[in-house]
Amino acid sequence: MTNKNLSVIIIFLIAISCQEVKTTDKDNTADQKVDIEQEKKAILETLNDETKAAFQRDYEAWKENWVHDPDITKTYIDFVDSTFSESVGWNEISQFVKTFIEEHPEPEPVPKLLDKIDIRLYENGAWVIYEQQDSLRGLKRETRLMEKVNGEWKIAGMQTTIYGFKTAEN
Repeated sequence: MTNKNLSVIIIFLIAISCQEVKTTDKDNTADQKVDIEQEKKAILETLNDETKAAFQRDYEAWKENWVHDPDITKTYIDFVDSTFSESVGWNEISQFVKTFIEEHPEPEPVPKLLDKIDIRLYENGAWVIYEQQDSLRGLKRETRLMEKVNGEWKIAGMQTTIYGFKTAEN
């Protein structure tokens, strides 16, 4: 076989394999159509369930809404009383919440449940931002990192900034 014939065969094989990749990618994209409103509704349900469980001091229900992974984070920044806390990993976050519930066992009024969130979907992940009015703490802005685990949205990261109540000074 001559070099010219070998070159033609190699080019032909490359062209065929490239065509197959293009077809496969196109087919996968079509199969991955996402109903954004359905995903948003499912994320809202998880967020609202987690909030209700936390404010009602129901640890068992609360933990069902979280990813149990060593790399997740939970951060609070409270501008009102100038405090900050950060927990990293499921074990630390879980213990923080258990301790908080033990030290503050009385349920708190559940804030108005969320109905409006801004989301960015990334395959099995979502970036979520929203504001919520808490009757005891005032305005909170939250950012949540969500992961879809076995078809259910779970919290994989939380950053809460507490601004307090509006006063004449602010």
